[in-house]
Order: sequence, then C-alpha cells, then structure tokens
Amino acid sequence: MSPEGEIQAFIFAAGLGTRLRPITDSMPKALVPIADRPLIEHVIESLQSQGINDFIVNVHHFAEQVEEYLSERSDFGSLAISDERDLLRETGGAIKHAEPLFNGNPFVVHNVDIISNVDLQNLLSMHKENALATLLVSDRATQRYLLFNDDMRLVGWTNVATGEVKTPYNDLDVSQCRKYAFSGIHVIEPRICALMTNWPDKFSIIDFYLDVLAQQEIYGVVQDNLRMIDVGKLNSLDDAEKLLDELKD
Repeated sequence: MSPEGEIQAFIFAAGLGTRLRPITDSMPKALVPIADRPLIEHVIESLQSQGINDFIVNVHHFAEQVEEYLSERSDFGSLAISDERDLLRETGGAIKHAEPLFNGNPFVVHNVDIISNVDLQNLLSMHKENALATLLVSDRATQRYLLFNDDMRLVGWTNVATGEVKTPYNDLDVSQCRKYAFSGIHVIEPRICALMTNWPDKFSIIDFYLDVLAQQEIYGVVQDNLRMIDVGKLNSLDDAEKLLDELKD
C-alpha cells in the first residue's frame, strides 16, 4: 500500500472557529475544551493509539496559543508547525504550503474538530497503490454529498438542497451515483503537491479533488461502524463529550 517509513498526520487547526463564538473570541478552536481537555489533544491521542507519532499542525487563529500548548506536550511525539499566520489558506492551500514538512510517505489529514472512532488501519489498508487520495465517508444526512461510482471512485459533488452538481463528466447521472458525506479524514499521497503547483495559495481540497478526479484516482471508504461528530457549533460540545464517554466503553 505505501512505501516503508512512518505515516504522518496533518491536523488542520488553523481555522477561525467562527461557529464556536464567543469561545473562539479568546482561543483557537484547537484548544476548545471537550471533557476538560483540548480538542487537539483528543485528536492526537486517537491518532497515537493507532500508531501515528509524527504530526504536522497548521496554525493561524491564536497561533501562539496552539504553539505554546504543543511545546509543553513532550508526549505528543514528533511535532512540526505549518505556520499560516500570514494567510489562512483553506484546506487545499494548507497542504500545498506544508509540502516541505512531508516525509515522502502517504499522510493522514484530520480536521481538528472531528471526534470519531475512525479505524485508521482499515482506511490505510484500503488506500490503493495508484490512488492519489482515499477519503473516509459516511452515510449520514447532509445537504452536500460526494458522488462515487460503483467502484467507490470519486466522480463529483452535489448539493441536494439546491440541485447544484460539480463534475468533469458531462453525462454523469447523479441518480445512479453513490452519495456519501465527507468526514474530514483522508489519506493522501505526497505527490499531490506537484499537482498543486499552479493552484493559488488559498483553495479548498474538495475543489482540487473535483478538478483532478478524471485524471487521478480518488476513492471513498465507508466504515460501517463509524461514529463521529463535527464539533463545529456550540450545541455540539455536549454531544461530543457524550460520544467520547461512549467510545471509552
């Protein structure tokens, strides 16, 4: 599946966390406490429990707070900071900017606000040799879905509320596609950065995937027992704490 060497994890922690205001008026989303511990601590410990000990964390909003917290955690393994103080680059731009920090092996991207029981070893084992990326997806209700063919190869995107469809395939029949919600967790090959050379400093990784999917193999993986919550709004904080308690059992 992958060359020998340690798998890295790139944690997206630079966002403004606007939906968590007023908490994020004074701290970054990465340090918002869930069960009395920062979000990023839960994410890193989950990744460590599955064999990852090499981390990249991007920073922007209250960057110094994240850096100070991470500097005090010698138990977090190898840590590198991708500094985005000058510009919040979104998800695709963040990957492009962090290229010098990648070690040449496939890497896991994980949003800092996702609490889940992701099975990383299963996701990594499903990552095909020729694939550019493998996305963890789920069968949950949302307005925006990624579209896959019967082989679970990415073929497009749709907003079911507006009817908008994005795909390079003019003859794509959306009704025949498999529709899944993206989890914010994916495995990516480092060669992706070479494909981003002509992209701007700031762009969405989903927009990038949709642009290259006809030339590059991008797949989705469904974890049957996946439980997750996006800690994006104030009313999700209690739910995230409950999920953490349940995942301990």
